[in-house]
This record gives sequence, structure tokens and C-alpha cells, in this order.
Amino acid sequence: MIKVTRLNGSEMMINADLIETVEATPDTVLTTTNDKKWVVKESPEELIALIVAYKRMIYGGPLRLLDDQGNTSDD
Repeated sequence: MIKVTRLNGSEMMINADLIETVEATPDTVLTTTNDKKWVVKESPEELIALIVAYKRMIYGGPLRLLDDQGNTSDD
């Protein structure tokens, strides 16, 4: 779960694994896999950082991006 801030200032926790899309329209809109939409104060870049930190906490160690062939950036 990551903590996000709604436009009215209230905070909520959202399951990062259920986030399907993040759009800046210019407000940041999260869409979850069940098609619910949430408008939040955090920028898309801030959300990515929160999600990566959450995944690192859960899975341990660094998360590496894969290229088109499935190789990590340090292969």
C-alpha cells in the first residue's frame, strides 16, 4: 500500500499492485484495475518513486528495469 493525498488534503492508502494507469491531465489521475479513478496531489514521478520504494520493501533489494529482451540494465 502507498499513501496518496486527495485534492481536498485527506490522505488514503491505495494498493500499488492495483494501479493500472497514471495520467497527468494536469491533475494526476490514478486508474485501478477495477476502473475506479482517483485524483491525487502527487505527480506521476512522485507516484513512481512511492511504488518503487514499496516494491523494494516487499521484495527486498533493488528493482531493475528490463529491456525488450528481458535483460536487466546491469547484465
